[in-house]
Amino acid sequence: MTAAAPNVYDAEPIPEAARVEVDRLLRSGDLFRYTSANAPVALLEQEFAALIGSTYALAVASCSSALFLSLKALDLPEKAKVLIPAFTFAAVPSAVVHAGCTPVLVEVGSDYRIDMADFRAKLTDDVSAILISHMRGHTSDMDAILALAAERDLPVIEDAAHSLGTTWHGRNIGTLGRIGCFSFQSYKLLNAGEGGILVTDDADLVARAIIMSGAYEHNWRSHKAVAASFETWQNRLPLYNTRMNNLSAAVIRPQLDVLPRRVADGRANHDLVAARLAAAPWFTVPDALGPEQRAPDSIQFSLAGWSDAEATAFIAAAKARGIPVQIFGLSRDNARAFWNWQFLGDLPDLPQTRAMLMRACDVRLPARLTQADCEGIADALLMAAAEVKEQRAYGT
Repeated sequence: MTAAAPNVYDAEPIPEAARVEVDRLLRSGDLFRYTSANAPVALLEQEFAALIGSTYALAVASCSSALFLSLKALDLPEKAKVLIPAFTFAAVPSAVVHAGCTPVLVEVGSDYRIDMADFRAKLTDDVSAILISHMRGHTSDMDAILALAAERDLPVIEDAAHSLGTTWHGRNIGTLGRIGCFSFQSYKLLNAGEGGILVTDDADLVARAIIMSGAYEHNWRSHKAVAASFETWQNRLPLYNTRMNNLSAAVIRPQLDVLPRRVADGRANHDLVAARLAAAPWFTVPDALGPEQRAPDSIQFSLAGWSDAEATAFIAAAKARGIPVQIFGLSRDNARAFWNWQFLGDLPDLPQTRAMLMRACDVRLPARLTQADCEGIADALLMAAAEVKEQRAYGT
């Protein structure tokens, strides 16, 4: 099994059209996004906004940059409280801190989604914004979250780094709140190595984000769709210089056409492995919520009733069969385990999230994998679990 195990980290090849465009840019040296109104970055923004169903888009250096700029563009009070899920990547609370705000961590349940009881309890009058991470593509109850936010007139930012192509009641994730932020990092469905983009329907908000992203002097004139808002903010906002360059945009743009196929393939791969694992007695695989149509490129499942020793043995047994399994809470210094966010200072006691992280397994399932690859991964995981449990039963 080890020799035949698929590499779950390699991405798909970059389309040939991107290579042609990158070569053109290298020959011209035209890498700065503001050299022309039709630069690759500007075209990517137009095309991505149309694809996702949003009025405006701003391409930047990373999804973290998009989250940071979103918070700054909202002009929140100093040290404003921002609700975030306790299960997310460390870059999310980091973006809140960089923006001068205070993250408030909300419990996450065994299904990897926000615990709505804890969310309601922490949605106090001094909260200024809500930042929802659809972590690993698991959508929390957005109907309830948006309704509670609307009652208090609070902006909702969606961290959709893992959810490009996912829909909620038929609408693209990232367009439900006031701002949506996406990632183009190598392990995402659109791969530029690094990169991010924010989308919104708010002209004044995107104008502020554009200037702060580094549209100094009058470079903002390239963003013609919101030109009327810029004069208000010229020289009144700090520049953080988080622009995307033309090479990154040139790599991303040809991948937009293959995104629907990647979404469909990723969903098929996930559902095949999920069905196999859910039928076994050792694993719990949460179902999608009713309004949610997922676009996964990985699978998460929990070890039901396993000890730490058994969980660690399972990781080793799967690795011996060529399949890397990450258990968030058992992986040293894991950036998704909230207790490792020591830069926040005193961390709250979040027993529900901690318990989930200690048994939540994560396995990559890139869209490029074949059905045979996915069957092999499921076989390896099931055999690894059986090996551990049989050893336990016989006391070896």
